[in-house]
Parts: sequence; structure tokens; C-alpha cells
Amino acid sequence: MKRMPPLNALKAFEAAARHGGFIGASEELNVTRGAISRHVKLLEEHLGVQLFVRMAQGVRLTTAGRQLQPVLSEAFALIHRETERLSSDASELRIICPPGTSIRWLLPRLEDFRRRHPELQVRLTTDFLGDGGFDPVESDIGFSVANWPNRPKPLETQILFPVLLTPAGAPGYLKEVSLTSPEALAACELLHETRSHTDWNSWANDFPEVEIDPAVGQDFPNIDIATKAAVMGIGVVMADLVLCREELEAGTLIAPFPDMVSRSPLGGICLIGGTEKWSLPKVKAFRSWAHDSSEADRAAVNHLMHGSG
Repeated sequence: MKRMPPLNALKAFEAAARHGGFIGASEELNVTRGAISRHVKLLEEHLGVQLFVRMAQGVRLTTAGRQLQPVLSEAFALIHRETERLSSDASELRIICPPGTSIRWLLPRLEDFRRRHPELQVRLTTDFLGDGGFDPVESDIGFSVANWPNRPKPLETQILFPVLLTPAGAPGYLKEVSLTSPEALAACELLHETRSHTDWNSWANDFPEVEIDPAVGQDFPNIDIATKAAVMGIGVVMADLVLCREELEAGTLIAPFPDMVSRSPLGGICLIGGTEKWSLPKVKAFRSWAHDSSEADRAAVNHLMHGSG
């Protein structure tokens, strides 16, 4: 099999053919006219055909030259487009994050990541991963929970912080329903962040002495809306001690039974990504930043669990 012609010779010929002469090609490629002429001559010798007819007034393409030029122009254009795409892909970080986690954790911190990594263009999609799971083609990295059922393989995960749950309500609502004991929860309006009621079911399983029916109450599409409903005094939400920290610290939500904390069976909030992209520089940068940014959250819940025995 005959070896490929030298790349510089192909580039020189394509530029000369496009410009209609060696002068334009030399200016484009930043070499001398003589260098272009030598590269074209080398290519003609390699192919065994004449590509240009040399004349006193300049050069013109031969039949072989006219056949070769569009092939090379298309090939170089394709190479340019693909390298541009790869370069753009290397500088664009595509993140998918559920709405509740986006609003309550990621978005308040994301500007810090942008300041630390101005070389990366962040594209955030606030959506659920859905039944199909994480798509490593559409996204570089995502947020999920560690124990999401039927997760496709191979995927990598990195836990950021645990999900700890406890009932919480607005001060006025708790006073109105006289929520002075866990048993009084049976008379409260339960607010659920999902239709599956995983949050209240998990807590009820951990504290079976409290007789509540997790099947009753109102359903919301995510924890942010359920929490806002609780702040409005509509009922009691199963508050995530990290994602609902702002309301708990401000006192717009109160956890009346702070020692009655349940770990979500779905596991902690984690990063998730495809194995092929997990170690890419842009993904590693985000993983490192997210780990550092969640340090205070891990310390807070670890202190709480240690203090609660």
C-alpha cells in the first residue's frame, strides 16, 4: 500500500488551488512562494501526475488538479469543524441537576465555580434524570442520589453529603395544630416532595411508634415546592437538613423533634457521570469543587448525628 502524501504538501496544494496561485497560498500559510512551489512539486512527484501547468503569467490547474482540489478542501474543512467541536467540548461543562437540588444547593454556589474556572463554559439543565437514567452523551456530570434504583452501568458516583430527614413546619402552623408530641403528626397535613412518598415512608419506618399514615397528604413535584408550601403554613414537610437549612436556620421552619432524624433509603446526594468522562479535566475540576463546597454540609450533618447519639 502506497503511503499517504505529506500533509504539508497537501495543504500547500489545496491553498494554492483555492487562491489560484502560489502567492495567495504563501500569505495564508505564512511561508515563502518558493516553499509552496516545492511542496506542490513534491506532491506531484509523489502522485506521479502534474497538478498545475506553470506559465509565465502564473499557474492553472490541470484536470488532475481540478479533481483533487475539492476533495482536499472538503477534507480540511471537515478536520477544522471537528477540531473546533472537540475544542469547544473540552471547554463546555454540561451539568444536569434536579430542580430541588439546583435551587437549594447548586445555583447559590455555581457562581463560585465559574469564578474559579473562567476557562469553562457551564451549561446547566435543571431536570430529572428520569427512568432512562443518566445519559453520558448529553451531560458530562449530574446530581442524583446514591441508591437510585435500576441505575444503568457503567456509571461513576461521588457522594457529597447524606440526606437526613425530619418533620418541620411553620411556627404558626405548629402552634395551630398543637404539635407538641410526635403522635400529633397524625392530625397534620403531610406534604410530600414526590408521589412515591418515600420521605415520609422512610421516617415512619424508622419511628414505628409514631402512628401516621404516609399515604395521606399533598404531593408536590420537588422538595423546593413542598418546603415553600410548609413555610406558607399548609402542612408539615419532611425537611432535608441540608437542602432546607436556610429555612431551619431562619426559623421560617421549625423541626419540633430534632432527635427524630431518618436517613433517606435513597442515599446521599451524589455526583454521577459516565466512566469515560469521569477523569476529564473539566469533570475533575467540578468534582473537586463540589467536594470542597459540600464540606460544611457534611460537617453539619455528622455533628448532628453524633450529637443525637
